[in-house]
Amino acid sequence: MVRRPALRDRISAGILDTAASVLAERGDSASMADIAETAGVSRATLYRYFPSRDALLAGMAQAAMDDLDERIAGAELDGVPVREGIARLTRAFLAAGGRYAALIHIKLTEERKRGMLPESADERVAGPVRRLIERGVADGSLRADVPADVQFELFTALVERALRLVSGRRLGVEQASAAVVAVFLDGAGGAQRD
Repeated sequence: MVRRPALRDRISAGILDTAASVLAERGDSASMADIAETAGVSRATLYRYFPSRDALLAGMAQAAMDDLDERIAGAELDGVPVREGIARLTRAFLAAGGRYAALIHIKLTEERKRGMLPESADERVAGPVRRLIERGVADGSLRADVPADVQFELFTALVERALRLVSGRRLGVEQASAAVVAVFLDGAGGAQRD
């Protein structure tokens, strides 16, 4: 009996991973049949685990949040300087988000429109970023003349755009992370010439 839940979890995780890949490749036009075929399961099996497309997207959103939570916790932000924390957070967001980029855009846009994005999700993801930026402003490693909430918005906008570059395969996760960190911390300007 103990093996059955573990098997169910593995099958569910496999379906979610496959769905993330199929959606990344084919976009919103990917059907449940496409996902089942690529996952190597019957449509009946897919629907037994995820009775609707919305249920599948919700499962993917939960898997993405769980993955991101683990990565943020593993970044150990409280024990590193702010600049290193920004780099670690950026890699965490892009590594987790790169896997689920197609779904993140679809699901979060839908939930925001319906006002269904749970506050706990915002705190789980945005909270560590806000606290790190506030710490940086307080200790002088980030600019004090730009309010922390504005820096938060600018940082998250850079990460969101970098996710599009990763999902569009224009940049890899490491390249995109390095670009976000460089632009956020050091600006986009080149060396000034006299």
